[in-house]
Amino acid sequence: MTVSTGLIGLDKVIQPVMKGDNVIWRVDSIDDYIPFVEHFCNSVLSRGEKLVYFRFGNHKPIVEEKPGIIVRKAHPEAGFENFITEIHKHIKNEERGGYYVFDSLSSLSDECYSDRMIGNFFKLTCNYLGTLGATAYFSMKRNFHSYHATDNIYDTTQLLVDVYRHRSVLYIQPTIMKKGNQANTFMLWEWAEDDFLPVKESSLISDVKASSPFPGLPSASYRMIGVWDKTFMRAEAVLERVKKKQSSPEEEKAVLQKILRLFLSRDRRIFELAMKYLTLEDVLYIWKRMIGTGMIGGKSTGMLLARAILNKKSDRWVNILEKDDSFFIGSDVFYTFLVINDCWWDRQRQKDPEKFLDGNEDVRRRILEGRFPEYIVTRFGDLLDYYGESPIIVRSSSLLEDNFGNAFAGKYESVFLANQGSREERLERFMNAVRLIYASTMSEKALRYRKVRGVLDKDEQMALLVQRVSGAPHGIYFYPQLSGVAFSYNHYAWNREIDPEAGMLRLVFGLGTRAVDRSDDDYTRVVALNAPEKRPEANFDEVKRYSQRKVDLLDMESNEFTNVYFADAIKEDKKLPLPLFATRDRMLERYSRERGMSNVFPWVLTFENLFRETNFVEDMREMLQTLKEAYQSHVDIEFTANFLRDGSFKINLVQCRPLIVQESISSPVPLPDIPEEKFLLKAHGAVIGHSRMMPVDRLIYVIPDKYGKLPEQQRYALARMIGRLTHHEGKAPGNIVLIGPGRWGTSTPSLGIPVQFTEINTVSVLCEIDSMHEGLVPDLSLGTHFFNEMVELNMLYIAYFVSKKENKFNHEFFMKAPNRLPELLPDGKDWADIIRVIDTTDHGMNGQKLFLNANSLEQRGVIYLHE
Repeated sequence: MTVSTGLIGLDKVIQPVMKGDNVIWRVDSIDDYIPFVEHFCNSVLSRGEKLVYFRFGNHKPIVEEKPGIIVRKAHPEAGFENFITEIHKHIKNEERGGYYVFDSLSSLSDECYSDRMIGNFFKLTCNYLGTLGATAYFSMKRNFHSYHATDNIYDTTQLLVDVYRHRSVLYIQPTIMKKGNQANTFMLWEWAEDDFLPVKESSLISDVKASSPFPGLPSASYRMIGVWDKTFMRAEAVLERVKKKQSSPEEEKAVLQKILRLFLSRDRRIFELAMKYLTLEDVLYIWKRMIGTGMIGGKSTGMLLARAILNKKSDRWVNILEKDDSFFIGSDVFYTFLVINDCWWDRQRQKDPEKFLDGNEDVRRRILEGRFPEYIVTRFGDLLDYYGESPIIVRSSSLLEDNFGNAFAGKYESVFLANQGSREERLERFMNAVRLIYASTMSEKALRYRKVRGVLDKDEQMALLVQRVSGAPHGIYFYPQLSGVAFSYNHYAWNREIDPEAGMLRLVFGLGTRAVDRSDDDYTRVVALNAPEKRPEANFDEVKRYSQRKVDLLDMESNEFTNVYFADAIKEDKKLPLPLFATRDRMLERYSRERGMSNVFPWVLTFENLFRETNFVEDMREMLQTLKEAYQSHVDIEFTANFLRDGSFKINLVQCRPLIVQESISSPVPLPDIPEEKFLLKAHGAVIGHSRMMPVDRLIYVIPDKYGKLPEQQRYALARMIGRLTHHEGKAPGNIVLIGPGRWGTSTPSLGIPVQFTEINTVSVLCEIDSMHEGLVPDLSLGTHFFNEMVELNMLYIAYFVSKKENKFNHEFFMKAPNRLPELLPDGKDWADIIRVIDTTDHGMNGQKLFLNANSLEQRGVIYLHE
């Protein structure tokens, strides 16, 4: 037989409460327990039944005595045995199948009842009530008791509900549901009049959860207290003394300094920032959200520091920023994993520049099949219980990542998890994600990057950052409304009105993967923060052509990360503030009406009204400026943003790191007065990078129409040949200019040349020609991992648009100039009709040399012959 809570909406969430069940309400204040008790009592009385209230706490009464309600006073001060006997005697005298309300179990602590005895009281009393078919309400303080009490309580209760109060609104989260609709376990619900509404927006969930201090993961209570935890517990004691003015600020600073060295960063500049902006309370919060020990890594540190900097600068950021409720998996977990899975010595071998790639595939396989210590698996389960079925992302956060000098952009994996299904299934997928990121430390691209940067022998441990995915469900899909990367310096000033120091955004609708990775078949919105409505495109036709068409998101039905067309994504949610992000194509609408066409999708992602009608751009510009001033360096960040029901928006700052901005080699140099026939290439927009004038030692040109006829496998082979030419005999032959069709570094050979960045990292200038197929143009790649590597190496980027009348390409010269490919690589002579390699060290050039002159301010790049 079911029992009503007195609230129809609540019954739907936690039904069925059955006769014989007990319900624990876990609260921060007794005031949050009372409303649920009142409705329960009224429900019982409305059926003409009676209810017994056991009064033993020192808090205010929960229920007033009136007809139908019997108040039984119990006396915990008489000792445990007398107290429990007294209560059980009263229960015995009542009829079977009754209804009971108890004072807060936590109040028994005031009578010196240990947590063990409180747990024993609950277990004995609830089991006794269960045998009588009675239903009872209990409450306890959240984060108040040790596992000695909670173990018995959690094992015994049929239903445990967390209650949160945020901005005077009550929210519930069923945390234990041993019966009924267990799909609602760990979901958050808002009490709205008589109904309970599911809360699925990440910003509101994190706000509500943050209203109650986080005590640490439940299984952390089981750990043996070693040096690590003792250090943090002593710090906690110091903080308490400081709050009571029993310790000096100097003692607090000394403890903070010690702890930051223990787990945050060894980078001197990062450490100084942490000492300035993080407090002892901040680092204790991080400790309670750590799994394992060791460092938390560069990505975690950057995110935490950026938030601390903003919040210290102004209180307004507290309301703008989405609350962070991340977890941090310490680097020692990674080392332990390597040791128990027999991968340690392979890791050491990779520090040898001569052997760093030997046996890589075997060690990656062992990592992907590896096991975790049982206590770590338990912590992982606790973490998933905290997030419930909210989507999460597991991100790399290595020691060297996102520090000054080394970005490691895109070198290690990050894994989105829709996080749907049974706890066992979700746990296995989570552990697979961790294994995948651990294995990425052994990838060829990561190891080659470390070798190029001279850090193969550095201590590069892998910590992890686990974050709630920002956003909300939109039908079957989950995604944030806006995502992107933002730079405090704009490398692409295509107009004289654009101030590079104002910064720029690379903005997308949906998940930010489309912003940080090159989307070979799509485009993103590049925004100059001092002139957001200025675009490189000349008209709306060009805007449509170069706008985002696909959305990266999580499919909650298939439980996977995927992408769909923008038109299909928004069909799932009619409540999206679409006009903020997209513009109607009026000409298409008129054309469709005139021809009687239906189901034509008229929206183009332009973000124009976002810039005109909200403070989004101003806030992003201020955020970047504040972080730049604190870092004393340019920065780049990753972010998401979502508009809420009241029209306001929340920004989730998920990453921050120093940005390398190479100093200009020289000021723009005027073009010499040379005949028109001497120009081999003239390109107007886009030119990204510092202006420069330089001789060209080697020019490598891939002939577009011949490349377009190659089968896919041969395109990969050609890419390997390019890598050999740019690293001939193990070294780069001076200044190299690389010209080819489509997108360099693409993962889709039909759209460009699939080189790895390590194969072209000796190149000085990279030029992309928009001639792969109709509709494909070079991608500026601003803000992507590919772009970050170009910036680190001060590589110049030139896009050559065939359709621009002012552009010029002297194809005849490239075809007639001596091709050095057969001489340099005799085994590559069969490629000579596709790859042209022109060296200017007087190999048939009749004393003439090639020069490049690039002016990024004027968006012009030329290559020409000169004596």
